[in-house]
Amino acid sequence: MSVVLPIASHRRGACPTLDAPMQTGDGLLARLRIEGARMTPDQLSAICALAAEHGNGLIEVTDRGNLQVRGLTNTSAAPFARGAETVFKIMRGLVVETPPLAGDDPTEIADPRPLAASIRAASVLLAARLGPKVTVVVDGNGRLNLSSLKADIRLTAIGSNQWACSVGGRSDVILRNEALMITLGHLRQIANLGKHARADDLPGTAAAPRPGKDVSPIGQFALRDATASGIALPFGSSDHKTLTALAAAARRHGVTAFRLAPHHALLAVGATPAFMTEAAALGFITAPDDPRTRISACIGSDGCASGHIPARAIAAQLASRLAPATDLHVAGCDKGCAHPRPADITLVGRPDGYGLVRSGRAGDTPATVLRVDQIESAVAAAR
Repeated sequence: MSVVLPIASHRRGACPTLDAPMQTGDGLLARLRIEGARMTPDQLSAICALAAEHGNGLIEVTDRGNLQVRGLTNTSAAPFARGAETVFKIMRGLVVETPPLAGDDPTEIADPRPLAASIRAASVLLAARLGPKVTVVVDGNGRLNLSSLKADIRLTAIGSNQWACSVGGRSDVILRNEALMITLGHLRQIANLGKHARADDLPGTAAAPRPGKDVSPIGQFALRDATASGIALPFGSSDHKTLTALAAAARRHGVTAFRLAPHHALLAVGATPAFMTEAAALGFITAPDDPRTRISACIGSDGCASGHIPARAIAAQLASRLAPATDLHVAGCDKGCAHPRPADITLVGRPDGYGLVRSGRAGDTPATVLRVDQIESAVAAAR
Protein backbone atom coordinates (compact mmCIF):
# COMPACT_ATOMS: atom_id res chain seq x y z
CA MET A 1 0.00 0.00 0.00
CA SER A 2 1.11 3.61 -0.47
CA VAL A 3 0.67 6.58 1.82
CA VAL A 4 -0.52 9.79 0.20
CA LEU A 5 0.43 13.11 1.79
CA PRO A 6 -2.06 15.61 0.34
CA ILE A 7 -1.07 19.26 0.31
CA ALA A 8 -4.49 20.32 1.58
CA SER A 9 -4.73 17.65 4.28
CA HIS A 10 -4.42 20.31 7.02
CA ARG A 11 -7.65 22.09 6.08
CA ARG A 12 -10.51 22.00 8.53
CA GLY A 13 -13.07 19.41 7.61
CA ALA A 14 -10.58 16.96 6.14
CA CYS A 15 -10.46 13.47 7.63
CA PRO A 16 -7.07 11.94 8.38
CA THR A 17 -6.69 8.30 7.42
CA LEU A 18 -3.93 5.74 7.52
CA ASP A 19 -3.36 6.26 3.79
CA ALA A 20 -3.57 10.07 3.88
CA PRO A 21 -2.47 11.38 7.28
CA MET A 22 -3.23 15.00 8.21
CA GLN A 23 -0.58 17.63 8.90
CA THR A 24 -0.84 19.03 12.42
CA GLY A 25 1.40 21.09 14.66
CA ASP A 26 3.20 18.00 16.00
CA GLY A 27 3.57 16.19 12.69
CA LEU A 28 1.24 13.94 10.74
CA LEU A 29 -1.88 12.47 12.32
CA ALA A 30 -3.14 9.07 11.12
CA ARG A 31 -6.59 7.72 11.95
CA LEU A 32 -7.13 3.94 11.90
CA ARG A 33 -10.57 2.52 11.21
CA ILE A 34 -10.04 -0.92 12.69
CA GLU A 35 -12.33 -3.70 11.50
CA GLY A 36 -14.85 -4.49 14.21
CA ALA A 37 -13.37 -1.68 16.34
CA ARG A 38 -11.76 -4.26 18.58
CA MET A 39 -8.27 -5.35 19.54
CA THR A 40 -6.52 -7.83 21.80
CA PRO A 41 -4.10 -6.68 24.52
CA ASP A 42 -1.25 -7.88 22.29
CA GLN A 43 -2.52 -5.76 19.40
CA LEU A 44 -2.75 -2.73 21.69
CA SER A 45 0.89 -3.30 22.72
CA ALA A 46 1.91 -3.64 19.08
CA ILE A 47 0.30 -0.37 17.98
CA CYS A 48 1.90 1.37 20.97
CA ALA A 49 5.31 0.15 19.84
CA LEU A 50 4.67 1.40 16.30
CA ALA A 51 3.50 4.78 17.63
CA ALA A 52 6.69 5.12 19.65
CA GLU A 53 8.93 4.03 16.77
CA HIS A 54 7.35 6.09 14.00
CA GLY A 55 5.46 8.88 15.79
CA ASN A 56 5.74 10.87 18.99
CA GLY A 57 4.09 8.13 21.05
CA LEU A 58 0.77 9.92 21.58
CA ILE A 59 -2.32 7.82 20.86
CA GLU A 60 -5.92 9.01 20.85
CA VAL A 61 -9.38 7.47 20.85
CA THR A 62 -11.73 9.87 19.11
CA ASP A 63 -15.22 10.90 20.18
CA ARG A 64 -16.57 8.42 17.61
CA GLY A 65 -14.31 5.59 18.79
CA ASN A 66 -11.52 5.57 16.22
CA LEU A 67 -7.83 5.17 16.99
CA GLN A 68 -5.37 7.97 16.08
CA VAL A 69 -1.59 8.14 16.21
CA ARG A 70 0.22 11.49 16.30
CA GLY A 71 3.64 12.82 15.39
CA LEU A 72 4.35 10.84 12.22
CA THR A 73 6.68 12.34 9.63
CA ASN A 74 6.86 12.27 5.85
CA THR A 75 9.51 9.58 6.26
CA SER A 76 7.86 7.50 8.96
CA ALA A 77 4.20 7.58 7.83
CA ALA A 78 4.61 4.84 5.24
CA PRO A 79 6.46 2.33 7.47
CA PHE A 80 3.94 3.04 10.24
CA ALA A 81 1.08 2.29 7.85
CA ARG A 82 2.72 -0.95 6.72
CA GLY A 83 3.24 -1.97 10.32
CA ALA A 84 -0.33 -1.11 11.30
CA GLU A 85 -1.63 -3.28 8.45
CA THR A 86 0.20 -6.26 9.97
CA VAL A 87 -1.52 -5.66 13.32
CA PHE A 88 -5.07 -4.84 12.23
CA LYS A 89 -7.37 -5.19 9.27
CA ILE A 90 -8.03 -1.58 8.28
CA MET A 91 -11.41 -0.55 6.91
CA ARG A 92 -11.64 1.85 3.99
CA GLY A 93 -14.44 3.36 1.94
CA LEU A 94 -17.77 4.58 3.25
CA VAL A 95 -17.92 4.99 7.03
CA VAL A 96 -20.60 2.59 8.32
CA GLU A 97 -20.68 2.46 12.11
CA THR A 98 -22.29 0.01 14.52
CA PRO A 99 -22.35 0.11 18.35
CA PRO A 100 -19.22 -1.23 20.05
CA LEU A 101 -21.07 -4.21 21.57
CA ALA A 102 -23.04 -5.06 18.40
CA GLY A 103 -23.89 -8.73 18.22
CA ASP A 104 -22.94 -9.34 21.85
CA ASP A 105 -25.43 -7.00 23.53
CA PRO A 106 -28.39 -9.04 24.86
CA THR A 107 -30.55 -5.90 25.01
CA GLU A 108 -30.29 -4.98 21.32
CA ILE A 109 -33.39 -5.49 19.18
CA ALA A 110 -31.42 -6.78 16.19
CA ASP A 111 -27.80 -7.51 15.36
CA PRO A 112 -26.83 -4.58 13.08
CA ARG A 113 -23.64 -6.12 11.71
CA PRO A 114 -25.07 -8.08 8.74
CA LEU A 115 -26.90 -5.02 7.41
CA ALA A 116 -23.85 -2.82 7.98
CA ALA A 117 -21.65 -5.30 6.10
CA SER A 118 -24.10 -5.34 3.17
CA ILE A 119 -24.05 -1.54 2.98
CA ARG A 120 -20.25 -1.44 3.04
CA ALA A 121 -19.99 -4.05 0.28
CA ALA A 122 -22.64 -2.48 -1.94
CA SER A 123 -21.22 1.05 -1.62
CA VAL A 124 -17.63 0.31 -2.68
CA LEU A 125 -17.90 2.06 -6.06
CA LEU A 126 -20.17 4.80 -4.76
CA ALA A 127 -17.82 5.72 -1.89
CA ALA A 128 -15.37 7.49 -4.21
CA ARG A 129 -18.05 10.07 -5.03
CA LEU A 130 -18.92 10.79 -1.40
CA GLY A 131 -17.21 13.21 0.97
CA PRO A 132 -14.99 11.67 3.67
CA LYS A 133 -17.33 12.69 6.49
CA VAL A 134 -20.46 11.05 5.07
CA THR A 135 -21.49 8.47 7.66
CA VAL A 136 -24.07 5.72 7.97
CA VAL A 137 -24.99 4.44 11.43
CA VAL A 138 -26.65 1.02 11.77
CA ASP A 139 -27.81 0.64 15.35
CA GLY A 140 -29.31 -2.44 16.97
CA ASN A 141 -30.78 -0.15 19.65
CA GLY A 142 -29.22 -1.84 22.66
CA ARG A 143 -28.06 -0.37 25.94
CA LEU A 144 -24.84 1.16 24.53
CA ASN A 145 -26.25 2.64 21.33
CA LEU A 146 -25.08 5.39 18.96
CA SER A 147 -28.11 7.66 19.18
CA SER A 148 -26.03 10.69 20.21
CA LEU A 149 -23.63 10.52 17.24
CA LYS A 150 -24.33 12.51 14.10
CA ALA A 151 -25.09 10.46 11.00
CA ASP A 152 -26.10 11.29 7.44
CA ILE A 153 -28.20 8.14 7.35
CA ARG A 154 -29.27 6.37 10.53
CA LEU A 155 -30.89 2.93 10.61
CA THR A 156 -32.20 1.97 14.06
CA ALA A 157 -33.82 -1.36 14.87
CA ILE A 158 -37.30 -0.86 16.33
CA GLY A 159 -38.79 -4.33 15.81
CA SER A 160 -37.91 -7.83 14.70
CA ASN A 161 -38.07 -6.79 11.05
CA GLN A 162 -38.51 -3.03 11.29
CA TRP A 163 -35.96 -0.24 11.18
CA ALA A 164 -36.33 3.51 11.58
CA CYS A 165 -34.51 5.22 8.71
CA SER A 166 -33.52 8.84 9.40
CA VAL A 167 -31.98 11.06 6.72
CA GLY A 168 -31.49 14.61 7.91
CA GLY A 169 -34.91 15.75 9.15
CA ARG A 170 -36.84 12.91 7.52
CA SER A 171 -37.63 9.67 9.28
CA ASP A 172 -39.53 6.63 8.01
CA VAL A 173 -40.19 3.09 9.18
CA ILE A 174 -38.90 0.52 6.72
CA LEU A 175 -38.58 -3.25 6.55
CA ARG A 176 -35.25 -5.02 6.91
CA ASN A 177 -35.29 -6.24 3.30
CA GLU A 178 -35.76 -2.65 2.06
CA ALA A 179 -32.96 -1.12 4.10
CA LEU A 180 -30.04 -1.77 1.75
CA MET A 181 -31.65 -0.36 -1.41
CA ILE A 182 -33.15 2.64 0.42
CA THR A 183 -29.77 3.47 1.97
CA LEU A 184 -27.97 3.19 -1.37
CA GLY A 185 -30.61 5.44 -2.95
CA HIS A 186 -29.99 8.16 -0.36
CA LEU A 187 -26.22 7.81 -0.77
CA ARG A 188 -26.56 8.25 -4.55
CA GLN A 189 -28.58 11.43 -3.96
CA ILE A 190 -25.84 12.79 -1.72
CA ALA A 191 -23.12 11.81 -4.20
CA ASN A 192 -24.96 13.55 -7.04
CA LEU A 193 -24.67 16.83 -5.11
CA GLY A 194 -20.86 16.65 -5.05
CA LYS A 195 -18.00 15.68 -2.75
CA HIS A 196 -18.80 18.33 -0.15
CA ALA A 197 -22.47 17.36 0.20
CA ARG A 198 -24.04 15.87 3.31
CA ALA A 199 -27.52 14.53 3.98
CA ASP A 200 -28.56 17.94 5.33
CA ASP A 201 -28.14 19.29 1.78
CA LEU A 202 -30.85 17.02 0.37
CA PRO A 203 -34.25 18.60 -0.29
CA GLY A 204 -36.52 18.47 2.72
CA THR A 205 -33.78 17.59 5.21
CA ALA A 206 -32.75 21.02 6.52
CA ALA A 207 -34.23 20.46 9.98
CA ALA A 208 -32.15 17.59 11.29
CA PRO A 209 -33.50 15.65 14.28
CA ARG A 210 -32.00 16.34 17.70
CA PRO A 211 -29.33 13.83 18.72
CA GLY A 212 -30.34 11.23 21.24
CA LYS A 213 -29.24 11.18 24.85
CA ASP A 214 -25.58 10.42 25.49
CA VAL A 215 -25.00 6.93 26.83
CA SER A 216 -21.90 6.77 29.01
CA PRO A 217 -19.49 3.96 28.11
CA ILE A 218 -18.08 4.08 31.65
CA GLY A 219 -19.49 1.22 33.69
CA GLN A 220 -20.14 -2.48 33.37
CA PHE A 221 -22.14 -3.99 30.52
CA ALA A 222 -23.53 -7.50 30.36
CA LEU A 223 -22.71 -9.41 27.17
CA ARG A 224 -24.24 -12.67 25.99
CA ASP A 225 -21.41 -14.72 27.48
CA ALA A 226 -19.22 -12.24 29.40
CA THR A 227 -19.09 -8.67 30.71
CA ALA A 228 -17.39 -5.54 29.41
CA SER A 229 -16.14 -2.70 31.60
CA GLY A 230 -15.70 0.77 30.16
CA ILE A 231 -12.73 3.05 30.78
CA ALA A 232 -11.93 6.30 29.01
CA LEU A 233 -8.76 8.08 27.98
CA PRO A 234 -8.65 11.49 29.68
CA PHE A 235 -9.58 14.03 26.99
CA GLY A 236 -9.20 11.22 24.47
CA SER A 237 -5.43 10.94 24.72
CA SER A 238 -2.71 8.81 26.28
CA ASP A 239 0.95 8.02 25.66
CA HIS A 240 2.40 4.75 24.43
CA LYS A 241 4.00 3.84 27.77
CA THR A 242 0.74 4.19 29.71
CA LEU A 243 -1.26 2.25 27.13
CA THR A 244 1.42 -0.46 27.03
CA ALA A 245 1.10 -0.73 30.81
CA LEU A 246 -2.68 -1.02 30.40
CA ALA A 247 -2.22 -3.87 27.91
CA ALA A 248 0.12 -5.65 30.32
CA ALA A 249 -2.43 -5.28 33.12
CA ALA A 250 -5.11 -6.67 30.80
CA ARG A 251 -3.04 -9.78 30.12
CA ARG A 252 -2.40 -10.32 33.83
CA HIS A 253 -6.07 -10.00 34.73
CA GLY A 254 -7.64 -12.03 31.93
CA VAL A 255 -9.01 -9.27 29.69
CA THR A 256 -9.57 -10.96 26.34
CA ALA A 257 -10.20 -7.90 24.16
CA PHE A 258 -10.77 -4.17 24.03
CA ARG A 259 -13.63 -2.62 22.07
CA LEU A 260 -13.14 0.94 20.84
CA ALA A 261 -16.17 2.98 21.88
CA PRO A 262 -17.53 6.51 21.44
CA HIS A 263 -16.58 9.23 23.92
CA HIS A 264 -12.88 8.26 23.88
CA ALA A 265 -13.50 4.90 25.57
CA LEU A 266 -12.24 1.35 25.62
CA LEU A 267 -14.49 -1.52 26.70
CA ALA A 268 -12.43 -4.22 28.39
CA VAL A 269 -14.05 -7.63 27.89
CA GLY A 270 -13.68 -9.88 30.94
CA ALA A 271 -12.24 -7.14 33.15
CA THR A 272 -11.87 -7.88 36.85
CA PRO A 273 -12.04 -5.36 39.71
CA ALA A 274 -8.26 -5.68 40.05
CA PHE A 275 -7.81 -4.63 36.41
CA MET A 276 -10.08 -1.63 36.89
CA THR A 277 -8.07 -0.60 39.95
CA GLU A 278 -4.86 -0.73 37.92
CA ALA A 279 -6.47 1.22 35.07
CA ALA A 280 -7.50 3.96 37.49
CA ALA A 281 -4.00 4.06 38.97
CA LEU A 282 -2.62 4.55 35.45
CA GLY A 283 -4.81 7.64 35.08
CA PHE A 284 -7.68 6.26 33.02
CA ILE A 285 -11.27 7.26 33.77
CA THR A 286 -13.08 4.36 35.42
CA ALA A 287 -15.96 6.11 37.25
CA PRO A 288 -18.98 7.62 35.45
CA ASP A 289 -19.00 10.61 37.81
CA ASP A 290 -15.38 11.54 37.09
CA PRO A 291 -15.49 15.26 36.17
CA ARG A 292 -13.16 14.61 33.23
CA THR A 293 -16.07 12.89 31.45
CA ARG A 294 -17.69 16.34 31.24
CA ILE A 295 -14.65 18.08 29.75
CA SER A 296 -13.71 18.24 26.07
CA ALA A 297 -10.25 19.44 25.09
CA CYS A 298 -8.18 19.39 21.93
CA ILE A 299 -4.40 19.05 21.97
CA GLY A 300 -4.05 22.83 21.69
CA SER A 301 -0.64 24.44 21.34
CA ASP A 302 1.09 21.18 22.34
CA GLY A 303 0.33 19.73 18.93
CA CYS A 304 -1.65 22.12 16.75
CA ALA A 305 -0.33 25.12 14.85
CA SER A 306 -3.66 26.93 15.41
CA GLY A 307 -3.67 26.42 19.18
CA HIS A 308 -2.91 29.33 21.50
CA ILE A 309 -3.05 27.37 24.77
CA PRO A 310 -2.10 23.84 26.00
CA ALA A 311 -5.76 22.87 26.17
CA ARG A 312 -5.46 19.38 27.69
CA ALA A 313 -3.07 20.46 30.43
CA ILE A 314 -5.46 23.27 31.34
CA ALA A 315 -8.44 20.88 31.24
CA ALA A 316 -6.68 18.56 33.72
CA GLN A 317 -5.95 21.52 35.97
CA LEU A 318 -9.60 22.60 35.97
CA ALA A 319 -11.26 19.19 36.43
CA SER A 320 -11.44 19.39 40.22
CA ARG A 321 -12.93 22.91 40.02
CA LEU A 322 -15.78 22.01 37.70
CA ALA A 323 -19.23 22.23 39.26
CA PRO A 324 -21.46 19.12 39.16
CA ALA A 325 -23.73 18.75 36.11
CA THR A 326 -21.66 21.35 34.24
CA ASP A 327 -19.74 20.62 31.04
CA LEU A 328 -16.59 22.41 29.99
CA HIS A 329 -14.89 22.80 26.63
CA VAL A 330 -11.26 23.95 26.54
CA ALA A 331 -10.41 24.92 22.97
CA GLY A 332 -6.99 25.80 21.67
CA CYS A 333 -8.57 28.19 19.16
CA ASP A 334 -12.00 29.31 18.02
CA LYS A 335 -12.44 26.38 15.62
CA GLY A 336 -13.54 24.22 18.54
CA CYS A 337 -12.60 20.91 16.92
CA ALA A 338 -12.95 18.82 20.08
CA HIS A 339 -16.55 19.86 20.76
CA PRO A 340 -18.47 21.55 17.92
CA ARG A 341 -21.65 21.69 20.02
CA PRO A 342 -22.46 24.27 22.72
CA ALA A 343 -21.06 23.72 26.22
CA ASP A 344 -22.04 25.24 29.55
CA ILE A 345 -18.58 26.83 29.74
CA THR A 346 -16.09 27.21 26.92
CA LEU A 347 -12.57 28.54 27.35
CA VAL A 348 -11.05 29.58 24.04
CA GLY A 349 -7.35 30.19 23.50
CA ARG A 350 -6.62 33.62 22.03
CA PRO A 351 -3.43 35.62 21.44
CA ASP A 352 -4.54 37.94 24.27
CA GLY A 353 -5.73 35.36 26.80
CA TYR A 354 -8.65 33.00 27.41
CA GLY A 355 -12.05 33.83 25.96
CA LEU A 356 -14.91 32.79 28.26
CA VAL A 357 -18.11 31.72 26.47
CA ARG A 358 -21.18 30.74 28.46
CA SER A 359 -23.69 28.29 26.96
CA GLY A 360 -22.13 28.51 23.51
CA ARG A 361 -19.49 27.33 21.07
CA ALA A 362 -15.82 28.16 20.73
CA GLY A 363 -16.54 30.42 17.75
CA ASP A 364 -19.05 32.55 19.66
CA THR A 365 -18.18 36.01 20.97
CA PRO A 366 -16.74 35.61 24.50
CA ALA A 367 -18.36 37.33 27.44
CA THR A 368 -14.92 38.31 28.68
CA VAL A 369 -11.23 37.57 28.14
CA LEU A 370 -9.37 36.15 31.13
CA ARG A 371 -5.76 35.98 32.23
CA VAL A 372 -4.31 32.57 33.08
CA ASP A 373 -4.53 33.32 36.82
CA GLN A 374 -8.28 34.01 36.49
CA ILE A 375 -9.47 30.84 34.77
CA GLU A 376 -9.79 28.56 37.83
CA SER A 377 -11.99 30.96 39.78
CA ALA A 378 -14.04 31.76 36.66
CA VAL A 379 -14.78 28.08 35.99
CA ALA A 380 -15.56 27.39 39.64
CA ALA A 381 -18.00 30.33 39.72
CA ALA A 382 -19.71 29.64 36.40
CA ARG A 383 -23.00 27.71 36.35
